[in-house]
Amino acid sequence: MSKVVASFFGAGLIARRLTGADHGSGTLASLVAFPLALLAARAGLWVHVAATVALIIASLVAARPFATTEGDPNWVVIDEAAGTFVATIGLAFPANVVAWLVFRIADIQKHWFPGVAAAESLGGAVGITADDVIAGLYGLAAGWLVQAVL
Repeated sequence: MSKVVASFFGAGLIARRLTGADHGSGTLASLVAFPLALLAARAGLWVHVAATVALIIASLVAARPFATTEGDPNWVVIDEAAGTFVATIGLAFPANVVAWLVFRIADIQKHWFPGVAAAESLGGAVGITADDVIAGLYGLAAGWLVQAVL
């Protein structure tokens, strides 16, 4: 069951099936998570926040067995789903799209965003999850700026 949740219900395994490698699994999973985050947002702010907290907890629990044996495997993408949900809290279009883009850039280019690489270096399931949560906060901040301007 941990592998199912850690792979965000199979989203983290799609790239390997299509290309034979796990590269891009995080972006693919966050693309799957994005419309789910939008649905949670439509249900209300507190539903979105509760879903975000649930994903963060699920990431910490589901990633733990793989963090000890494989480090941070690319197919473990529940953390990217959690980061997507963090990035989009309380945002409407187009701010939520900007937030998602900034989140992905912050997650991929960790060294450009203070705290993201440091969070990943915590190691274990905490490191796997924390860097995406912090990258999601960068996305959320960018989304709030866009939403405030529009």
